[in-house]
Amino acid sequence: MDLALFDLDETLICEDSTSLWLRWLVSQGFAPADLIAEEQALMAQYYAGTLSIEEYMHKTLSPLTGMGTLTVSGWVRRFIHRDIMPRVFPAARERIAWHQQRGDKIMIISASGEHLVVPIAERLGVHGALAIGVEIVDDRYSGLTYGAMTYKDGKVSRLTDWRAQQYGEAYQRTWAYSDSMNDLPLLEQADHAHVVNPDALLHQEATRRGWEVCRWVR
Repeated sequence: MDLALFDLDETLICEDSTSLWLRWLVSQGFAPADLIAEEQALMAQYYAGTLSIEEYMHKTLSPLTGMGTLTVSGWVRRFIHRDIMPRVFPAARERIAWHQQRGDKIMIISASGEHLVVPIAERLGVHGALAIGVEIVDDRYSGLTYGAMTYKDGKVSRLTDWRAQQYGEAYQRTWAYSDSMNDLPLLEQADHAHVVNPDALLHQEATRRGWEVCRWVR
C-alpha cells in the first residue's frame, strides 16, 4: 500500500477554502465585510512565503469565537455543498479515484483549519485529513488553535507524528500533490512528487528535480 498526500487549496480545488469560507460567512451576515480584505492582505503574504500562520488563523477564526460546534458544523455543511464541491478539479477526482483503485491510503494535508478540511475530506471520500487544530472548549470555538501547524515544515512534522501512530500500517511509497512553494518540504519527502498548476518558481523547481507537472482545469 502507498500513501497519497493531497494539499487542498488550489490543488484539489481551484481556490482557497478559507477565503471562500470567509466570503460565505460575510454573505450570510455571520462576519463583517472588511474581514475579506484583511484576509486577502494576509494571503498576499502567503504567496510571498512570509505569512505568519498564527496571525492568519487568529484573524480567520475570529467570526467563530464563542459559537457552538453544532451551529458551525451546519454552516460548514452548507458551505461545502455550495462553494467547495463545485470547485473540485475533475482531474483531482480522477487522481483520487486512481489511488482508491490501487488501494492506497489517501490523506489531505492542509494549512487550513480542521473545522473545514476534515468535513471536506469526508465529502471527497478520502481516508482522513491533517490540518490546523482548532480549539473547542465546552462545545464552543475558542478562536484559538492547538498543536503543531500544518504549514511549511510543520506539514512534515505532523505527517511524521501521524505515521508513527499508524501501528501495523507500512507504506511502500509516498505520493504528494501540491500547488505551492510553501509545500516544498513535503514534496521533497515524497517518492513521487506532483506539482499542480505551479507558478514560475515552483515550475522551475519541479523541472530541476524531475517532478511531474500537472495542469488541472475546471
